[in-house]
Amino acid sequence: LRGNEMEDVIHQLEQRISRLEGVLRLEKMITASGGKIFSTNAKKADFYTTWKICKEAGGSIATPRNPGENDAILYFVKKFNAYAYLGMKESLIPSKFQFLDGTKLSYTNWHSNEPSGKGEE
Repeated sequence: LRGNEMEDVIHQLEQRISRLEGVLRLEKMITASGGKIFSTNAKKADFYTTWKICKEAGGSIATPRNPGENDAILYFVKKFNAYAYLGMKESLIPSKFQFLDGTKLSYTNWHSNEPSGKGEE
């Protein structure tokens, strides 16, 4: 494609993405924070299935890295009155957590005496 044709294609794609995001926002299936889009399909699943669906969609399980992102995830927890999986796991050191890729957590917002593994973290 040449200059103007490429610009037209990009503009059309931007409009299409904007419309799709608008529909999802109306359905309360996405929210955004810090340039990231958080989304749900509102279905309950185990961790592996959730991980797989996120990966197939080109994303990852939500991993809050600041209070705004934590609030974005909390939005879905409250909307669906359900727990949410986070993109983290317990490290080899008990009670220490890390991102799924093994890097150290840079943000946590645990309740007092958590995580306890009882779903109240």
